[in-house]
Amino acid sequence: MGQKISSGIKSVDGRGETGGSPSYRPSAHRRQHPELRDPDFSKPPRLDLLLDMPCAGLETQLRHAWNPDDRSLNIFIKEEDKLTFHRHPVAQSTDCIRGRVGYTRGLHVWKIHWPSRQRGTHAVVGVATSEAPLHSVGYTALVGSDCESWGWDLGRNRLYHDSKNRAHSSLPSYPCFLEPEESFTLPDSLLVILDMDEGTLSFMVDGQYLGVAFRGLKGKKLYPIVSAVWGHCEISMKYINGLDPEPLPLMDLCRRAARLALGRERLQEIESLPLPQSLKNYLQYQ
Repeated sequence: MGQKISSGIKSVDGRGETGGSPSYRPSAHRRQHPELRDPDFSKPPRLDLLLDMPCAGLETQLRHAWNPDDRSLNIFIKEEDKLTFHRHPVAQSTDCIRGRVGYTRGLHVWKIHWPSRQRGTHAVVGVATSEAPLHSVGYTALVGSDCESWGWDLGRNRLYHDSKNRAHSSLPSYPCFLEPEESFTLPDSLLVILDMDEGTLSFMVDGQYLGVAFRGLKGKKLYPIVSAVWGHCEISMKYINGLDPEPLPLMDLCRRAARLALGRERLQEIESLPLPQSLKNYLQYQ
């Protein structure tokens, strides 16, 4: 349901390769756009540390998964995969589902896996309060349509918040360093970054931090949410990890500094280093 958008736009995939159109390369845009040196486009140190940590275990992921009791009736959680939901092929319907956990503090990151061929005309990822609607007649960008949700339209590269009361031309592009009328398609997975201590929502694609999408979220209780229109689409949410708002422990900062000095390609060689086993275990989060 809802036809897929596909019109001569740049693309990014997990390998940085494309089929036909030139690759979207953030580094090239950084050279052309000095404003990208703005702090909004620098990956926050706490996020860097969180992403260096081991991913949350399955038990934690299930605790932060889609909520079977907080969804449109056109959506169901798969029995064999509790991290994934399936949308029934209902015509002229837009359907949402919230996550189980609402966040009021801390830094939280989760991965959304949404195959690009299953996105259709309106595919929106974001966060919402418990008051945001979960169903609408017709095909629409439901997440971000009112003041209870904030969303990124993955097909149009637009940010929505209370969009039904705003002119479409006033809705900001995201990432905001895109040129007018420039767009790109996304790979099948992206990271959603919610920092309730700073009150911001951001996204990452293929390891590239895309900058702050929304501010002013502090003091709210926000849940992961998506709105979908494609019949039989299946969307997974995997909670990566979270950090409490307390200052980072010195031991964690030292471990991060040591792992950065080693470099990602040499982390697998930690066991061969002439170090005590306890220090090797520490460097490997064991």
